[in-house]
Order: sequence, then C-alpha cells, then structure tokens
Amino acid sequence: MANADKKRKLKDLIRRLHQGEDISQIKKEFRELLKETTAEDISKVEEELINEGMSIEELHKLCNIHLEAFKESIEKQTIETEPGHPLNILMNEHRIILNLVDNLRRITKDPENELIKDTINELKDSSSHYIREENVLFPTLEKYDVVHPPKIMWSEHNQIRAIEKNLFALLEEPKKNDFVRKLEDLTIALAELLSNHFYKENNILFPTALKVIPEEEWPRIRKEFDDLGYCCFTPKIEVITMAQDTAVANPSPAGKISLEIGELSPEEIKHIFNTLPVDITFVDREDSVRYFNQSKERIFPRTASIIGRKVQNCHPQKSVHIVNRIINDFKSGKRDIARFWLELNNRLVYIQYFAVRNKNREYLGVLEVTQDITEIKKITGEKRLLEDE
Repeated sequence: MANADKKRKLKDLIRRLHQGEDISQIKKEFRELLKETTAEDISKVEEELINEGMSIEELHKLCNIHLEAFKESIEKQTIETEPGHPLNILMNEHRIILNLVDNLRRITKDPENELIKDTINELKDSSSHYIREENVLFPTLEKYDVVHPPKIMWSEHNQIRAIEKNLFALLEEPKKNDFVRKLEDLTIALAELLSNHFYKENNILFPTALKVIPEEEWPRIRKEFDDLGYCCFTPKIEVITMAQDTAVANPSPAGKISLEIGELSPEEIKHIFNTLPVDITFVDREDSVRYFNQSKERIFPRTASIIGRKVQNCHPQKSVHIVNRIINDFKSGKRDIARFWLELNNRLVYIQYFAVRNKNREYLGVLEVTQDITEIKKITGEKRLLEDE
C-alpha cells in the first residue's frame, strides 16, 4: 500500500477515535488494514492532523487511546543502540525512574521509612533527564520537521513536574492524618503518567528520532548531553566514542560573526549587550579597559575616554590595592570571582568581578558586572502570569 494511502487511512482511524467510536472496532479494522505501521507513520500522521486543524490539546487527549489501538503493531518494533548512544542513555533512565517511583509507592505506608528521603532525592535529580530531552533531542527533531510530537511530550513533562512538585511539598509539610493517603494518591498518579509517557517515547518518539536524525548528528547530541550533565543514578557510560566532537565548522553567513555556538551580527551583539539589565566592563590581560556596554540605567558613569586606560587609573587611590589584589589573584589562578555589595542613594548595588579565561584556563582579563538588586531583594513567592509592566 502506498504511503499516501496508509497515512490517509490512519488519519481516518484517529479521527473516528476522536469522534468516540468503539476502540475495539478500530483495532479490528487496523489489524485488517495494516500490519506494518511504524512509529514514524504514527508520528507523521499526528503532525499532519495538527497542521490540518486538530489542536495539540485534542491530540494529546487522544494519544493514549490511539496508542492502545495501535499498541500491538508498535510493540513489534524495537530500537537497538549501543551503550553511550543518547537514546540508550534516556531509555536506561526511563527504567530507573520507573523503579524509583515503584519503590516509593511500596514504602509510602510507612512515612518514617528512611528510604523515602533517599528515593525523593534521586527523583528530584531526574529533572536532568527532561532538561536534556527538551534542550537537545526535541530541538533536533524539530530541525528534521518532527515538530508536534516533541511539543506533546514536553506538555507531559510539565504534568510530571506538577505532580512531583505536590509530592515534594507534601513531604516537607507536618504529617497529618491524611498524609499516607495523599502520598499514595500522588505516587500512583505519578507512576501511571510516567509509565504512559515513557512508553510513548520508547516506542514512538525514539524510533522516529533514530530514523529521521542523520547518523552524523548523534555525536553532537551526545556532547550536548554531556555538557548539560546527567542524573545521579544514570548508569556509568562505558562507551565514549559518541562524545567525540565531530562538528564541522561552517562558514558564517555574510555580516555575521561566528561564535562557539551560533552566529551574530555586530549590530545584534551591540544591542544584546546594551539590553542586559546589568552594567558590564571588560579589562584585558594588560589591565587596560577595552569595552563597556551602555545599559539604559547605568549605575556608574562611563565615557569612551576610558577605553585603553589602565584600570588602576579608573579607581580612587585608596582602593587601587584592592583592584590589584583581585587582578593578581585572577592572573595567578588563586580565585575566579570576587563579589561586593554596597548601598548607593538608597539602592542596593551588587558588584561582581569574574576572571575571563579560555579553554586552556589562560587568563584573558576581568569582567566587571554591576547590578541594582534593590527590587530583586523584595521578590517573594511566584509570578507566573504576564501583566502590564
């Protein structure tokens, strides 16, 4: 059967599920219709349904239903990746996270059990798993036109985080009569959500990723996984060949400056620095001022006349010894940061000095960052809604 016919009939089945048709009838027709539907087929069909007007929220509600209808076909597919491959790492973490929640569910009847605290700490550390998916795997899938399935998975990540937040908060509160019941309810809800979520990733998203992402992209993905870091329980990764940096330098577009990651035009760089809500000044390895930004409300005045001037000459004589000590400590490697704060015109000003070094830890200069933190110090609670400033 042609791919176009296959997709058309799959979409028809999903639409009928959406309209409430009996899942057993859909399963029967599906068996008769196709015996070789792949994870990629389902992923592409979902993508097209959203492009044709079905909302991500609607499709998300249907996910578990049509997953159930297509489960037999999906389970015939397996993905095989070597140890150290990003997908292998994620699938191993899925198994461990499910075990953590299962263990937690078994011990919740004894709220004084010391294992609860240890299990919760490991569960908190699982946030790294979702961060790697959201910041590395999902953007790469989008690059190869798999856009909506990652969005659905990300929305489930947020559901997982919401349950975990309630679970962690409950364990911080004084234990009341209904503590065990609430703990059981939350762990059961988390276990069910994780089980469904990981099944969809292992059997639909990851096989799709393996098929659409070129082989040469995986070393870069692995390196970015390494950069973000792993969970405390992630199995030791024996094979490290995937982590080799095989990226090929591509010429930057005309008018752009190539950076370690991405490229920007001089105009973009200028306005990015000037938009930062902090004052920054850079002093080179020879102690000469080379740059300062022009933020909207600069705390300490700067003029172009200081460019090229020795930084020691930019401070009152009584504080030059402190400037020299910071610079000498930076140059010797004794320290990498120095912090100060002071009250100025009834405002609290935070001043930080950072040693700027290259990859070989060679000293390049000092970055001074100054910020008015008066209003920041007043922040309490949370603000999640957008309001007119």
